[in-house]
Amino acid sequence: MKCFTLNSHSLAEPAYEEKLEQFIEGIAAEEPDIMALQESSQSICAEEISEHELTASGFFPCPLVSVGEKAVAETVKIRRDNHAFQIAVSLRSRGLPYYWTWTGAKIGYGKYDEGMAMFSRYPVLSASQFYLTASHDYQNWKTRKALSLSIRTEKEVASFACVHMGWWKEEDPFSAQWERLLTHLRPLLEKGHVWLIGDFNSPSQAKGEGYDLIRNSGWRDTYLMAEKKDSGVTVPGQIDGWRNQGEISGMRIDYVWLSPRSEQEQPIRICSSNVLFNGKTLPVVSDHYGVLTEWKYE
Repeated sequence: MKCFTLNSHSLAEPAYEEKLEQFIEGIAAEEPDIMALQESSQSICAEEISEHELTASGFFPCPLVSVGEKAVAETVKIRRDNHAFQIAVSLRSRGLPYYWTWTGAKIGYGKYDEGMAMFSRYPVLSASQFYLTASHDYQNWKTRKALSLSIRTEKEVASFACVHMGWWKEEDPFSAQWERLLTHLRPLLEKGHVWLIGDFNSPSQAKGEGYDLIRNSGWRDTYLMAEKKDSGVTVPGQIDGWRNQGEISGMRIDYVWLSPRSEQEQPIRICSSNVLFNGKTLPVVSDHYGVLTEWKYE
């Protein structure tokens, strides 16, 4: 199986339409089974898409889980220029249909509904979205959500959670967001493997911060497990959110994590971990590079 993640930057990218086409061509060539996109946006004033069109594109709705654990309807409508919708429609037209969902988390750059999307080649058994931050303020650019789905593979029910974490030192710090994430994931861990995929805003070289917290919690960095890998660098230099961090020559902050080992788990072999859309392997389409992880059940 193949799992892919990218902080897409989407509509905020210069030459967006050209990069969108390059991205779709690259994904059509790689055919990942699971795909997670962060900063997947739409214009707040674009035309709404009809329910009929959404269904035809492979869309499935995902309930929002509130503080009291009650599922409520998502209020952000999907619009014509939605990044994920455009990808789903184009891939389907190329004979590569996906089931997909999207959620808006906040207003980005003052003009976008900024959120995240997940795609699956497998039928989806269940899906959920929930807040990682204590704040649920849609106008606050630091509001964070996670988006998860479960599928049935040939061996088990596997779950995947797309995240875009905050920074280590914030009013609502990384450690608090991590604890909220774990609370929501515990029921999924009882069913099978859980994969955490996305932008963690935590460099692997930063000691005693988010990366170490995740590893010390028992989660496995599939980059380290991979039989074949490249440099792993997913951010080449200073980008939005990191411009006050001093000189940055390259970071690994986008990951695919595998849940802690259990006695009952199906053995998994991580075959490879490769960076895509970095100008060497496929064109650069975002201020992040993507990560493609391939694994097999043993």
